[in-house]
Amino acid sequence: MFNASLNTSSTADAQHALAAYGWDEGWTAEFAPYAEQGLVPGRVVRVDRGQCDVVTPDGTVRADTEFVVPRDPMKVVCTGDWVAVDAVGDPLYVRTLLPRRTAFVRSTSSKRSEGQVLATNIDHIVICVSLAVELDLGRIERFLALAMSSSSGDALLHKPALSWESGAQPLIVLTKADLVPDPVALSYLVQDVETAAPGVRVLTVSSLTGEGADALAGIVADGTSVLLGISGAGKSTLANALLGAEVMAVQAAREVDGKGRHTTTTRNLLALPGGGVLIDTPGLRGVGLWDAGTGVGQVFSEIEEYAADCRFHDCAHEAEPGCAVLAAVDAGELPHRRLESYRKLLRENQRIVAKTDARLRAEIRRDWRIKSAEGRANHAAKRGRRV
Repeated sequence: MFNASLNTSSTADAQHALAAYGWDEGWTAEFAPYAEQGLVPGRVVRVDRGQCDVVTPDGTVRADTEFVVPRDPMKVVCTGDWVAVDAVGDPLYVRTLLPRRTAFVRSTSSKRSEGQVLATNIDHIVICVSLAVELDLGRIERFLALAMSSSSGDALLHKPALSWESGAQPLIVLTKADLVPDPVALSYLVQDVETAAPGVRVLTVSSLTGEGADALAGIVADGTSVLLGISGAGKSTLANALLGAEVMAVQAAREVDGKGRHTTTTRNLLALPGGGVLIDTPGLRGVGLWDAGTGVGQVFSEIEEYAADCRFHDCAHEAEPGCAVLAAVDAGELPHRRLESYRKLLRENQRIVAKTDARLRAEIRRDWRIKSAEGRANHAAKRGRRV
């Protein structure tokens, strides 16, 4: 690493040197105005306390982010960003972010409506789920709802989220498959996950035996992939297997509940030997939704299809007459667990959106008053008196 100076490279040299990290003609066009200013292109491989490591055509440099510290937390420098960096100086500074193509965002634990950008410019979202513990299908649905949400392009600088429709593909990897030696039992687990993730590919992988490693390596060799999951899901072990070296530190998960310590404490971007780029992330304790209405609809697409046949267009699928969703549950066509998970994620997403949408807050209050009045009326009717 060095931080004293950089030699300004031609656009062709930059494209060649950064190709392994995802640089293409599109980024060349985006960077053109900054090349005229004598700045250097690079991709952020790690961020740490106001500074970041940036891979450039001349090597990896340490740069300060002081000049791109925004009021909007969505615009902070993040692992995966393409940036324009000073060619010379001590220290070097990141001068601007290039427009993000995609970003994975979750809500923070703050009472304010804030999102946290976890990774940017991603092509594949690899959701890691450990088979060392009982499957939590609700958590899988939550990850997918975020992964499939919202839009891409320049709008990401204002309202980022990762869109399946925009080209970023979710993938579920069931890790530690060697702990389920019975192939029949393993196939049932895969079927359960496929039911919770319609249309999403599910792979079983074992870093110990190598099962599924080649298939996964073939997928992540194309573009940028991010590993997501809770602590103990086997992300760092999987990263090492893909990298072909012990690059990421690994700690054993507790046998009692399968949970692990936060071995990875920062988000790191690494070029894979077989092609492609990998972003390893710390284990996520919480996965709060962030404007994920579109994603919830995609994850629970079968419920949306049933809902199209409900008698009322604004059916809440709770007790309304002519509800096709409830009829599907009664007929055994739709698992009740799926409906409960759908309701839960919709309510949570509505609360998040309402923090910044005054009209939606007013609608929620109005609906609450109507339901409260209906509840009082029903209660009074049961007691044989008028309201």
